[in-house]
Formats: sequence, C-alpha cells, structure tokens
Amino acid sequence: MSTFMLKNTDLKFTPVSNVFIEKYMAKARGEFVKVYLLMLKYNTSNEPGVNGSILASSLNLLESDVMNALNYWNDQGVIKLVPIDKMKNFNIEFLNLEDDAPVNKEVHLLDALNNSETTDMLRDIEKILSRPLSTKEMEIYLGWQNDFSFTSELILILIEYCAAKGKSDYRYIEKVAMAWHDLGIRSVDQAQTYIKQAEDKWIKIKRILNYLGLRNTEVMKPQEDLLDKWISIYKFDLSVIQKACDICFQRLNRADFKYIDGILTKWFNDNIRTIEDVATKDKQFKSNYNKPKYAKNNNTTGVGFNNFEPRSYDYDSLEKKLLGWDNDD
Repeated sequence: MSTFMLKNTDLKFTPVSNVFIEKYMAKARGEFVKVYLLMLKYNTSNEPGVNGSILASSLNLLESDVMNALNYWNDQGVIKLVPIDKMKNFNIEFLNLEDDAPVNKEVHLLDALNNSETTDMLRDIEKILSRPLSTKEMEIYLGWQNDFSFTSELILILIEYCAAKGKSDYRYIEKVAMAWHDLGIRSVDQAQTYIKQAEDKWIKIKRILNYLGLRNTEVMKPQEDLLDKWISIYKFDLSVIQKACDICFQRLNRADFKYIDGILTKWFNDNIRTIEDVATKDKQFKSNYNKPKYAKNNNTTGVGFNNFEPRSYDYDSLEKKLLGWDNDD
C-alpha cells in the first residue's frame, strides 16, 4: 500500500494549466487524467499526502491503475515522482507547465510530412482503410511512434488487423493500439504472434456461433467472454463445446449461453476434457440410473417388501368417522 507525500500550496480551488489541457490531456487515457486532477486537488488543498488505496477507492480504480497513471505523468514530464523508501512511498512534485510552450500540432504534422518514411506510412494506411485520413487521424497514428514506441511497420500491421475485422474507425483502432501497448507489444514478431493467437480463437468462436445459428453481430460482450473462457481457459475442443450445445438444445430448445456455461463448468470441475470422457460419464450415469431401487429377496419373485403383510381397514367405518356420521343415532 503506497503513500504519496505532496509538495503543495494552500488554495481553495484547483487550477488546471491550459498547457496541460491543450498538450497532454487529449492524448492521455481517461483514468490517467482523473488521477492527475485528483492529485492536483490534494496538492492545492494543503494536504500533506494521500494514501494510494484512498485514491483508488475515490476514482473506482485499482491501486495499480493509480501507480500506472503517476508513472505515465512522470514520464511525460508533468510531475516529478521520487521514491522515498523501499515501501513504495513517493514524493510528488507538480512541475510548472507554463514554461512549456504550447505545441502547434499543424506545424509538427507538416514537419512529419516532409519525411518520406512518414508519408509512405500514411499513404499505406489510406490504402488499407480505402479512404483519405483526417488531420486528427494522422496526428494520432504519428503520435504512437513517440508515445508507444511503435515503428511504422508495427502501426501498419495494427491497422491491417483492425481493417480485416471490419473496423476502420480511428477510435476503435486507437483502443487496439492502447491494448497492444499495455500488453507490451513492441515488435512485428510480437504483433504477429498475438494476431495468430487471436485469429485462432476467433475462428473457433465463429464455428461455435455458426453451430448455434448465431452471427457475430448478435453476440454481446458477456457472451463473448463466456466463449473466450471455454476456449482459452477451459481449453475445450470444439467437439466438447458442441456437445454441450446439443444438450442445451435438447433440454431448452434454444441457445442459452449461461446454461451451456453451466454444463462446461461442471465438466471442467469433474476433469472431463474430451468427447470420450463425456460419453463415459454419460454411460456411468445411465447405468446408475437404471439400477433397481431395492434388492430382491432370493426366496421370492418380488422385492423384499412382498413378505410384508398389509393391514386390513374398514373403509366404510373410516369414512363415517371422517364425516362425523359415526355419532348419528
């Protein structure tokens, strides 16, 4: 659990530098901006420090998210993060951004376009997406080279990957780039390995959906997570997953992801991994189900209860007592 000591000034409001808004905020992740603003508020409220768990709880984040944000702003030169000890405690100093002149993005873009490698990359991106790029898109794609250390080849592979999935919106592409950065993908080989694993998974997902008579567009995120669990965590063969689908259809006459997940989770916990294991378990169940419920008496042709002598009742008398007629004169 980390504690962050602040070098602060006592203010009743939280001033946010225009330089931060114009230069740093737009390209930063949303949770990073939230951490910066809350830390800035503590810094200007004469607070001596703040605990990492309090920060995380206030922003509905993990403590690791808070630490990632502070490391990001330290790398950007917005704050100065200095370790105090080996217990993950830090001094934080908010640096003066007013001395950092605002960046004219158009000038930087024009400078970048003078580079033949840059223009070739942007031209290739336009071919992949089958449309011209906006100025904002160019800035985003070129920014990855500095912010994420992505090479031109890696950026092209990333955009080809998104386009192959039918996703050409820059917002979606940007999310994929951030995910690759978080996964530590920095080289073409790492990207190709990741894409192959992802494609293998999606081929299996598509086959399962086709078996269920569903299309990709009909599947929501929770259902996609279940499909990923069956394939990546449980590591079931498609034949086993399809068998669970068959059982679901036989019992419910429809596709129900939660019901299928219940079957597969039970099999996983029972160490059933193959279609042969499923058949063996089914055979054992049927064998136990068809066993006679009572042991037969060797001296009779019936069950052991056949030797029991039943009592005899006067049902007419019982009926009269039940109806209260037995006291009638």
